[in-house]
Amino acid sequence: QVQLVESGGGLVQPGGSLRLSCAASGSTLDYYVIGWFRQAPGKEREGVSSIRGRDGTTYYADSVKGRFTISRDNAKNTVYLQMNSLKPEDTAVYYCATRRRVLLYNGNYLLPHLYDSWGQGTQVTVSS
Repeated sequence: QVQLVESGGGLVQPGGSLRLSCAASGSTLDYYVIGWFRQAPGKEREGVSSIRGRDGTTYYADSVKGRFTISRDNAKNTVYLQMNSLKPEDTAVYYCATRRRVLLYNGNYLLPHLYDSWGQGTQVTVSS
């Protein structure tokens, strides 16, 4: 099972930006789809964004559309989540996750149960 490592979290003021990174530790980042999820205290884990490996199709939760951008750098074996115009309600632990098996699916791949490898998470706090 691939070891995923997230980085880039931190404390930022409302309206600020952060870029999260997700890399595979000691191996190639191999996936059919990779997603970013977040979990705030007392809340369920929710999908934020995903990108399908074969064609680069991206998906976003309505709450982050227009503010967050998922991208990948195959040369660096890394997937990013650029987060702009951050709001206090974006505060959460952010996780990246991968699914290696093919899934022909009409949804947005933002359901946690579709994924089989998870990172440890990185804390994002939006506060003044």
